[in-house]
Parts: sequence; C-alpha cells; structure tokens
Amino acid sequence: MKFQNLFPLNPQNLPGLSNELSFNTAVSFLTNTNWQAYSGESTMSYFSQMVALTSHNFLSAATGFAACIAIIRGFCQSEAKGIGNFWVDLTRSILYLLLPLSFILALIYISQGVIQNFSPYTQVKTLEGVNQVIAQGPVASQAAIKLLGTNGGGFFNANAAHPFENPSAMLNFIQMLTIILIPSALVFTFGKMAKHMKHAVSIWITMAILFLVGVFVFSYYEYLGNPNFINQLHLNSSLNMEGKETRFGIFATSLFTTVTTDSSCGATMSAHSSLTPIAGMVALVNMLLNEVIFGGVGSGLYGMLLFVVIAVFIAGLMVGRTPEYLGKKIESYEIKIAMFPVIGISVAILVGLAIASVSTIAKSSIGNPGTHGFSEMLYAVTSTVQNNGSSFGSLNANTSFWNYLTSILMIFGRYLNLIPLLAIAGSMSKKKSRPMSENSFPIHGSVFIILLL
Repeated sequence: MKFQNLFPLNPQNLPGLSNELSFNTAVSFLTNTNWQAYSGESTMSYFSQMVALTSHNFLSAATGFAACIAIIRGFCQSEAKGIGNFWVDLTRSILYLLLPLSFILALIYISQGVIQNFSPYTQVKTLEGVNQVIAQGPVASQAAIKLLGTNGGGFFNANAAHPFENPSAMLNFIQMLTIILIPSALVFTFGKMAKHMKHAVSIWITMAILFLVGVFVFSYYEYLGNPNFINQLHLNSSLNMEGKETRFGIFATSLFTTVTTDSSCGATMSAHSSLTPIAGMVALVNMLLNEVIFGGVGSGLYGMLLFVVIAVFIAGLMVGRTPEYLGKKIESYEIKIAMFPVIGISVAILVGLAIASVSTIAKSSIGNPGTHGFSEMLYAVTSTVQNNGSSFGSLNANTSFWNYLTSILMIFGRYLNLIPLLAIAGSMSKKKSRPMSENSFPIHGSVFIILLL
C-alpha cells in the first residue's frame, strides 16, 4: 500500500499511503478487524484492494477458522499430544470453504448489480450541471469475502450503503445471511465433532436469543425516534431516518447493524453516529459482549466456549460437584487462563479510552463535542479491541494518534482472546475423557441456556 503508485492497476494514479495509515490498515486486515481510517475509492488502487486487502480477507478469516477447529479438537480429544496442524487447517479452510463460496457469492452479487471491472473512474454531468466522478473497480470479488469472512472492509467509503456494493433489497438480505453463515454453521460443526448435538443447539439458541433481543430493542428505539422532535413539533411519531439509506429504511438498517455488530464483520449501511442513544448502546453492547452472538469466523464460537467453560465451572461449584465439560474436569489452571481474555479485553478498552480522553490530540478528532464525542471515542476503542471495525463515522480516525492507538488495540484484542483459548484447548486435550453420567451437570436444555446467558 505504501508503494502502490509503483504497481499496476492504478488508473487514477493514486499515491502511496503514509507510514501510519499503511501500518494501521495492514494490522486492521491482518486481525480481521477491517477498521478503515480512509476512503477506499480515493485512497486505494485496484492492485492494493485485491493483493493487499482481499488476500488478507481470506487469510484472517482462515486463521480464525483454523484456530477454532484446533480449540474444538482440544475439547473433544482424549489424552492427545497435539491439537492439529495450523497450516493444514488454514489451507483446507481456504481451498474447500472460503474460495468456492466466495466465487459463487461473487457471481450472485454481479447478477444483482454489484460491479466488477478494471475501468477508470467515470466522469459524468449531473442533472444540476455539476461534474461528478463515479468510482469503478473489482468490487464483487472483494464484497463476497468481506461478508463471508466477517471482515467488513468496504471497497467504497459508504460500504454497504453504496449502490455498487449493495444494489438491492434482496441482495441486502443475502449479505446479512452471508455474514452469519459460517459462524452459525461452526456451532453445529462443534456439536458433530463433540458428538453432543444437543449441547451445540443450546449454544446456538443462546446466541439467537441475544441476537433477537438486540434486534427488537434497536429497531424499537429507531422507530420511536427522537422524543425532542415529537414534543417540540407536536408529532405523533418521529422515525429516525437520519443517516439511513432510504432504499432500505429503518428495519433493514436495524437488522443489518445488529448483524454486523454481533459478528466481527463491521460492515455498515447507515451512519452509526446518527443512531438514537439506545440503538447506539445496543451496537456497543453487542461488541462489548466479546462478539459471541454468532461472532466472527471461528472467533465467535471459541469466544462463546470461553463463557461455556466459566459457566460450567460456576455451575459445578453451585451444586457441589466437580466441574466437568465433555467428560473432562475443569480445574484451576483452565479458569485462571480463561480470566486473561475476560479481564484483559476490558482493561484494554478502559486504558485505551482513558488515554484518548485525556489527550488533546485525540479529542481534536471528535466530530460532535460533548457526551456524543465521548461515545465516538468509546465506540472506536471498543470496535478495534473487539476486532469489529465499524465506527460511529463522525470521528476523524486518520491521524497519527488514532492510527497507532487503534493498531495496538487491534493486535491486543485479536491475540489476547485467541492465545489463552488455545492454551486451554491444549490443556484439555491431554486429559482423559470419561463418559458423562447422571451426576454430570447437564450442558443442554433451558437451565444451561439461562446459566450461559
């Protein structure tokens, strides 16, 4: 990206990126965050979009997938010496899953109007007589893996609100399904590998409950609108259409935003800065829950397994039984390791926000001063630590301070979650598994779901 001006497929002759923006974007796509402190159509050449960014969309998703499979093996195996080969799992996930599905999805996207070309930008004259530049590019190929791999980085600055990236209501719905397709399916992969499908169904139901609650609360307050408008203008209702793509309206926007903040996708089709306070809170809470409501490719399930381990441990203590999970004892070592991501992620968010809150340079990027400005910084820190990548949109993040701070937070958030879970899986894989008995705490059914919630 730094030297993109030297490479081909740059019809607009876009210059190379600055040091901090190159570093920030590389970290962002490496960690499956896809935080974008730039406008794609005015910053990235076609070569950078394909070689630097789209390739990382595959690799970062495959990394999460491989890690998840390794963690599942750790829980399911008995007295094993290892949890698999990373390179084998990475290659399989790309060749057998991500590439074929992305190819099919790209063709579907093109059929619906998503563009795919190497043409120079088009110059047109609008009805008002103003010259306008319409960006072009290989969009469908990137949009397919951006959503399937829960990456979320848009080819255009408007992301999924751009008609070249999201041209129809039907495709908008397909894109939402695409985002949660693999994270949802991996839950049942776990059930099959653990030979305990009822447990997998209980985990999926827990995710679905949290998802539906988020959708209901979010859409309710977006339909309710701003009470100040209602009172001052004597209206019966005031739908919050500010910042919305009018082709899709409030409910589709509510559903899309909930899906992308539940997952690690972070794609946007509205201005999150224009959400009502409670709706904005729902988006924040979705991310603050460690993105376990379906979540990212692999990361959603292994993040939920962290909470499953803690829930089973607490349940065992409550009923006076030795905590067991899938026939293996959960001991102090596993719980101590499990606390690293639980506490560490919270510390990272709080420390990052504290630094930004007392920094004059950081606060100069705020678009809306006051309490909303604080929310802009909270959202940016949360989104990067939790590897989501969406933003309120009103924070000018393309500064040296924010580029370096968010880069550090993205690396910290990705690997602080991943490495401890692999350590727990390695510990569990060495243990001898015994059949679950009537004395074992049940890991399916309503009681388990309530405890996990």
